[in-house]
Amino acid sequence: MKKLVLAAAFAGAASTAMAGSYAKDDVVMEPVVVVEEAAASSSSAGLIIPLVVIALLAAAASD
Repeated sequence: MKKLVLAAAFAGAASTAMAGSYAKDDVVMEPVVVVEEAAASSSSAGLIIPLVVIALLAAAASD
């Protein structure tokens, strides 16, 4: 049973390995250039939520 499963696995791997063609591809695509815009917000925007969480924890700990 193990040999049958192993043979099936090798046959499947061999068929997918030979699925391609040896013909030269004549399709030439230009690379896409992606430009990210600079963020308009300041870097402190990522600090608001952690500061609120710390303030809530401090308020809960003081009670």
